Amino acid sequence: MRTLPQKPDTVLDRLTGLHPKLIDLSLDRIEHLLERLGNPHHNLPPVVHVAGTNGKGSTIAFMRACLEAAGYRVHVYTSPHLVRFNERIEIAGKIIPDNVLVSILEECEAANGADPITFFEITTVAAFLAFSRYEADIVLLETGLGGRLDATNLIAKSALTVITPISIDHQQFLGDTLAEIAAEKAGILKAGVTCVVAAQPAAAANVIKQQADAVGAPLLWAGTDFGFNAAADPFTVSLGGQDIELPRPALNGPHQYQNAALAIAGLKQLQQFSIDDAALALGLQTVQWPARMQRLGHGPLTQNLPAGWTLWLDGGHNQAAGQVIAKQCGQWSDQPLYLIFGMLNTKDPIPYLTPIKPYAQNLYALAIPGEAASLSATALQAAAQEVGFSAMAVPSVAAALDHICENETKPSRILICGSLYLAGTVLKENHEELQAI
Repeated sequence: MRTLPQKPDTVLDRLTGLHPKLIDLSLDRIEHLLERLGNPHHNLPPVVHVAGTNGKGSTIAFMRACLEAAGYRVHVYTSPHLVRFNERIEIAGKIIPDNVLVSILEECEAANGADPITFFEITTVAAFLAFSRYEADIVLLETGLGGRLDATNLIAKSALTVITPISIDHQQFLGDTLAEIAAEKAGILKAGVTCVVAAQPAAAANVIKQQADAVGAPLLWAGTDFGFNAAADPFTVSLGGQDIELPRPALNGPHQYQNAALAIAGLKQLQQFSIDDAALALGLQTVQWPARMQRLGHGPLTQNLPAGWTLWLDGGHNQAAGQVIAKQCGQWSDQPLYLIFGMLNTKDPIPYLTPIKPYAQNLYALAIPGEAASLSATALQAAAQEVGFSAMAVPSVAAALDHICENETKPSRILICGSLYLAGTVLKENHEELQAI
């Protein structure tokens, strides 16, 4: 009898069982496993290592789109995934196929044995192994948590590091203050390797500068060494005394101008890569990054919306994300705005919702389907009411949509927000096709 090939989820479920009872941020477990596999992370193309709190994925998406527009092959590692795990590992521009993923995961599983290791650590090793075996010109590598003790920080010397805006998040692992969190993020800095840094709060900027001085890493600062003009048409990025005129980014939201400028400033530091302005322009026009202020296309969730209505999706989940979303909502004053909201119990809904409140009066709260760590609909409803929303607990996104459409006569915008995990279920429910970013 022929044995059916394993599915990635079968192997991934087994690997979850190896997770340590107590998570301590450490590099020992991943170092040992990499050694057993012949240190594949030593055999990668040049690596761009990206840390920060918000905008990491969007910045990587812009870099990838511009590099590919210039003709380069790009490996990409990001997290979390939205619909299926394969999205985290892209090989030369394509999401890793099931058969390749299963083979590499099983190889990592066999090498690790029964030793405790976190899910992120062993799957990061799998990404390094895949990237070492398939040709590409460059690797774009996103940290999972922090930077200093992140599983991705085994790369001895990156070609470039990037730090996106830092804000309060993951306090249980990174610290309660901006300075403590910035110290962890700045752990990706390497001697002699330029780091391109987004605009930061003063407390974070001071720590990054101190760490850069300590290790000897040159810094390129947003607002000082490069900048952008989002009000201009065309969109203009200023760098090295020159103005680069570009089309407006295809990703929605005012914050994406900042992410695009950060990506372009970083690409311009990669002296071994030739990326002309035409490639930058094409990259900004073709970039894709799902669940980041994404307008949903035709599908089961949108097909019954009245004419003139639109459905939007965003996976941001912390206070800084709420502030960014509020800026976008401020540009939507022409139509009523409704929120459909879910969030994990490791996040605080009140500082997230507070900046959005002036732009939306009505909120529908739901538990994230299939997610044990979700806040309950009633807890989210209570938090929203504390902020000042008129809030209702609902069992599903579809139920919220039905209620909104039954009670609102004007064409409206509906924004589903609060969690990437919720975003993943929405994309799956609406049958959105997820391509490589």
